[in-house]
Amino acid sequence: MFRVAITCLLTFSLSLPAMAADKHTSFLKHSYTAAYGVQRPSVKVSCFPPKLQAILYHIAQTTGHKLVITSGKRPHSGTSQHHHCNAADFRIPGVSEKRILAAARSAPGIGGIGRYCNGMVHVDVGPRRKWAHCGRHK
Repeated sequence: MFRVAITCLLTFSLSLPAMAADKHTSFLKHSYTAAYGVQRPSVKVSCFPPKLQAILYHIAQTTGHKLVITSGKRPHSGTSQHHHCNAADFRIPGVSEKRILAAARSAPGIGGIGRYCNGMVHVDVGPRRKWAHCGRHK
């Protein structure tokens, strides 16, 4: 019994340096990704940088609801922030657009904030800007 306890203790103590090295990033990744889900499996979100994940997490925490990501990385989107996986389009069922936009504006590190007439919201880590796009140019 004593040998089993010593073996367990040694195994645990030898794994501490590896756990310590990964502790910070695995905790953040777990916490951030728990704040959102995807609308369908083809939505690419695994490449989101930590700064964008933190923005999405902030919005989820501020609104008290999980986000549904409708668009992440889009490799064929030209110069869009989506092309580099630095942007997300999302909705939050049951939360007003006004409340979502207020949460986005208060997010640390926010870049662009866009609003679409279909209720989707866009956030990215690019330059600071905002827009509303309804498909018509005036």
